[in-house]
Amino acid sequence: MLRQEVTDFLRLHKIRLDTRSGQHFLVDEEALTEIVEVARLKPNDNVVEIGPGIGILTRELIKHVTHVTAVEIDERFIKLLNTFITKNPPSPEGFGRAGQQQKTKKLTIVHGNALQASLPLKPYKVVANIPYYITSPLLHHLLLESAKLPETLTLLIQREVAENICAPGSSGILAVLVKLFGTPALIRIVPKDAFLPPPEVDSAILHIDCSRPKITDAKTAKQILGHAKLAFSKRRKMLGNSIGKTPGGMEALRKAAIDPIRRPETLEIEEWIKFNNIFKQIKTPKL
Repeated sequence: MLRQEVTDFLRLHKIRLDTRSGQHFLVDEEALTEIVEVARLKPNDNVVEIGPGIGILTRELIKHVTHVTAVEIDERFIKLLNTFITKNPPSPEGFGRAGQQQKTKKLTIVHGNALQASLPLKPYKVVANIPYYITSPLLHHLLLESAKLPETLTLLIQREVAENICAPGSSGILAVLVKLFGTPALIRIVPKDAFLPPPEVDSAILHIDCSRPKITDAKTAKQILGHAKLAFSKRRKMLGNSIGKTPGGMEALRKAAIDPIRRPETLEIEEWIKFNNIFKQIKTPKL
């Protein structure tokens, strides 16, 4: 059983998982299989995995694609990734300094912070079981700061966050961001007992298809997110009392046919885009 295999491996190498850093390893084989299936991987796909740990998901990924780039911040796991995957001896002690890479035919291991990592310029897919606390900054990095959008993202994240992202309308700033650049789908709930050690809450597999983004430039996205941030900072207030209070805001709401008594969570992504386009025209009138 995978759970016992992972338990024995961690004990053998004297590894204690840091739950404060979100280290919860997925040891449910059905969930692992579904993550790979949902990612719809092809042999020539370039896959980026964030936070591989000892390589539980990595081991499944390299069965389906030519190459995986795994970005890991914990030096202890850097030295053991290939050990778990191939059952070879641990990596040399000299390897593990931030920024270094270890490369084999099917796997490149990058020691570094995924929130600062350079992303591929060629087409790639992201597949990862990520710590809950980096969900928002990681999605901002992948969708707003990357030179090239990933084709898809298949992520195992906190259930509540996944449900909010996929809910109708706009449940928050993160939902607005994701829906600007992709189409999210909640695939299945993964119970907390599927992890070692179990977290306090359930997780969910979230798949984001970025093949048909609503917008294509980060500048426009940041403008829209600025409006959303203002609106959601006054969540209980009507739009007319948040973004409607900015110069040109009420006129933009009217021209976008958005009732100012509505609340931000009721807006569809197309309405955010329409509001922003009209707002820009009002702020920069033609001469």
